[in-house]
Amino acid sequence: MIGFMKRHSLIGTASLCAAGILFLGTLATNLTAQSPSTAEAASAPSAAALRKMIDNGRAAEALAQIDALRADGKPHDGLALLAGLADFAKADLPSADKEFATALKEQPGNQEATEMRGLVLVKLGRPADAIPLLEAAAKNNQGGNLRKADPNYALALCYVDTRRYDDARHAFATQFGFAPDGPQAYLLAARMLLRREFVPVALEFAQKAVSLDAALPGAHGLIGEIALAQGRIDDAIREFELERQRSPLEGSTYDRLGDAYNRAGRYDEAQRSLQEAVLLEPNATGPFILLGKTMLKKNDAASAASYLQHAAQMDPANYMTHNLLGQAYRALGRTEQARSETALGEKLQRATEPQLQTAH
Repeated sequence: MIGFMKRHSLIGTASLCAAGILFLGTLATNLTAQSPSTAEAASAPSAAALRKMIDNGRAAEALAQIDALRADGKPHDGLALLAGLADFAKADLPSADKEFATALKEQPGNQEATEMRGLVLVKLGRPADAIPLLEAAAKNNQGGNLRKADPNYALALCYVDTRRYDDARHAFATQFGFAPDGPQAYLLAARMLLRREFVPVALEFAQKAVSLDAALPGAHGLIGEIALAQGRIDDAIREFELERQRSPLEGSTYDRLGDAYNRAGRYDEAQRSLQEAVLLEPNATGPFILLGKTMLKKNDAASAASYLQHAAQMDPANYMTHNLLGQAYRALGRTEQARSETALGEKLQRATEPQLQTAH
């Protein structure tokens, strides 16, 4: 019996050894037979590795790797998209546009390629061409992953630039989660339109927002900003006063109201409103600068200098602060300091002006 078990064990061991030898032989054969192209493919960077390079600021390196992969002349699905992302990261927009167009030919309807080509066309100043792509991206990405930008925002800007204002309002509303025809949507669109200097339409939308909700926070303030920009000072004051009643803790309203009073020559009221703005927004430089300007108008150079010195400490690079501080020092007879502040203000102002580019 014992002999039988030994023989059985030896047979099993021999069988396992034979199987192991057979496996190793097969593996060796497979490794020997592996083609050079297969080995190269194994060492080639993956799509994830290339994307990581791009995201980590190594776009040029990623493009070099992509060019190496393309050198065999064979089609490589997905490389055009990655090349487009790398070109976009390098701000090479024409090349990015070509790559994303190729990616869409390879994979029609690819969400990322659709969105990215739309964004590139926006940056290239082609809003009409971007709209169909961004519409598709926005439709397919509702509640989805955000990439380089929200397609609804870019789409809204394209609608604005092509004078499709109601469509722009709807796109902004979608981005912020508002009802497309509600007062919030009108007010939001008005703000964005004013930012891009579409003033008449911005005013129309802001007034529509007020007609839908007279107590909507920010609506009268925005109408006041538009009136101030148009030089309608009395209208601006009225709107800012209405806004102050609705949003009594919004410091920027007091700031703008003080500016409007200042422009109207109502300096005591300007001073009062700006001091209230300082109490509500002690870290904002605007009220301190306007207080300095107001106190100069009231011939109180000492108070003006005090406010402006504080503003200069908060923001040393604001040229207006230094120009006004120079005026205050001059009024106080501090000629050397006045000259120094004025020179600094002029230097800072020159630094902010567009520079004329000359051909070489």
